[in-house]
Amino acid sequence: MIDLKIEKKIATLTLNRPEIHNAFNAELISAITKNLEDIKASDVRLLILTGSGKSFCAGADLNWMSSMKTWTEEENFQDSKKMAKMFRTLNTMPMPVIGKVNGSALGGGSGLVACCDYVIAAENAMFGFTEARLGLLPAVISPFVIAKIGESQARAWFLSGERFNASQAQMMNLIHDTAPMDDLDEKVEKVILSFMQAGPQAAREAKELIFRVRVSQEVEDETCRKISKIRIGAEGQEGMRALLEKDKPQWVKP
Repeated sequence: MIDLKIEKKIATLTLNRPEIHNAFNAELISAITKNLEDIKASDVRLLILTGSGKSFCAGADLNWMSSMKTWTEEENFQDSKKMAKMFRTLNTMPMPVIGKVNGSALGGGSGLVACCDYVIAAENAMFGFTEARLGLLPAVISPFVIAKIGESQARAWFLSGERFNASQAQMMNLIHDTAPMDDLDEKVEKVILSFMQAGPQAAREAKELIFRVRVSQEVEDETCRKISKIRIGAEGQEGMRALLEKDKPQWVKP
């Protein structure tokens, strides 16, 4: 599920569920969090986050989320807290984090992108906070995304759930640069060389300096409560059913 390579104090963490577009389930969330914590405790100077196959990350595995309809709201809340911890851990990594977006990043995948310090994406990559079209909310990722793109862009894209391309993602500050897929590796190497010119301690201190507003426990609990409630509700279940069955949800049908 996760491939980790560390070489010359540069870690590359690759999401490795290509058969389902590197979508999250409980095991992947746990593996990402554990690897991030291990990297955090090491002498790694730079972290690269990417995906295997054609996608970066398609967000939550809908088969996994659909199975939660029999869970209580409290069980869903505790599960959401684990996801929130993953995003919070990535967002607060002390070293620079470079997002190498090799393909589509949807839902929670765009949340991962928002937690990276510098992001370069393949020109054909697609993004989106698609939860509303499934009857869900981009709740857990919202503090990280809004900090990155601002309230105006969040209003535009959270409410519609529409997907957008890499050019739009760059315009709204979700990513910083793009490259043709064939040139992505080369361009990322140039970004790595640039970041490695900074003093390791200075880079860490600069990142700490930027964090004036952090995700409070109160905000995290609120976002987890919201997604816990809505994903076991009728609308959330209908939205996930429609996508899995390649059907339209009831609110779209004539």
